[in-house]
Amino acid sequence: MDPRFPDARKLVTAILLTAAMAAAPMAAFAQDPRVTPPKQQKPPEAPSKLPKVGADRTRGLDFLFGALKAAPDEVSAKHVEARIWALWLQTPSDTAALLMMRAKAAMDAQQTDTALKLLDAVVKLRPDYVEAWNRRATLYYLKNDYAHSLQDIEQVLVREPRHFGALAGLGMIMQDIGDDKRALDAFRKALAVNPHLEKVPELVKTLTEKVEGRDI
Repeated sequence: MDPRFPDARKLVTAILLTAAMAAAPMAAFAQDPRVTPPKQQKPPEAPSKLPKVGADRTRGLDFLFGALKAAPDEVSAKHVEARIWALWLQTPSDTAALLMMRAKAAMDAQQTDTALKLLDAVVKLRPDYVEAWNRRATLYYLKNDYAHSLQDIEQVLVREPRHFGALAGLGMIMQDIGDDKRALDAFRKALAVNPHLEKVPELVKTLTEKVEGRDI
């Protein structure tokens, strides 16, 4: 656990307990594909084209997160963000990498059941692989299966508390189930890591006014 984010696991654990009853009927609702509403947005994800990065993962990520906060403009920030995603997606397992590619193709083709089976296989093969958990959390979110999505988000944040994609996804789930306070908390944590996330600053502004009221 990163000492700079000591409460990441505590936050998600509390949210899991609070959201369990609210998420359960929504997950059941999502079981019928005829009534599952399409998602208007989804959590931040890796761009389709990623740069090549070195193998020094830990030191590379620490440097890149510092550069992300210091980025002078959106263009520079997107370059740094892409390098972070590239490091997150790295895996020493060729099999896991191949399964991830196939899962992404299945998701893009809206073959959710196939994608889920592939991601289940990656998680079993490489339980230490953060991006497998994150991508499966996104898939569960798109299926409105919030209970399972929250469980996978917890696994992501235990391994990488700075994962702004998972934090933003956590905020989206909390917002969807009507827990604006925890949604605001999650979005703020995401912005603390990556101040250049699209749409999240607007969400923070709206939720701040809603939760804490307007400044007098």
